[in-house]
Amino acid sequence: MRCFVAVDLPAEIKREIPAIQQAFAMNGLKLVEPELVHITLKFLGEVPERRVAEIVNSLNRVSFSPFQARIRGVGAFPGRSIRVIWLGASGPFEDLARAVDSALEPFGFERDKKFSAHATLARVKDPALSRILSERISGISDTDLGEFTVDRFVLKKSTLTPRGPIYEDIAEFRASR
Repeated sequence: MRCFVAVDLPAEIKREIPAIQQAFAMNGLKLVEPELVHITLKFLGEVPERRVAEIVNSLNRVSFSPFQARIRGVGAFPGRSIRVIWLGASGPFEDLARAVDSALEPFGFERDKKFSAHATLARVKDPALSRILSERISGISDTDLGEFTVDRFVLKKSTLTPRGPIYEDIAEFRASR
């Protein structure tokens, strides 16, 4: 089963996403459904179902305190040739991602060397759109959707379909302090 570890965004932030996406929506990109937008801490890829219970047990041992996070800024990866449009996320996500990495290392998952906290809004299918998208993104780059408390993260299953991915929560992990 295809899995990843994520922090879900609160409903009040997700409600603002369609208006942001409208600022750059065009043919040649695939918008992420607002209810699916999240901050990925670790993409696991295909995981044998028999290992999921062990992974859940290991993630249960991740200890973290609740923290304040802010969703601010709209930008793009990787630069001149845009592939992904994202919302910025600030807060100690890197610490949480490192703790998740440590918990999953015994299962053979490589540590993420380039973690950058963000929430993907769209994937660009046509790199020729990069110049136009850069202009549109610059007009909304200072978007600030506010703060929320991160007090949990989730292990999710992702099923790819022709209409887009379907996410199912496998387990939720709450802050311990």
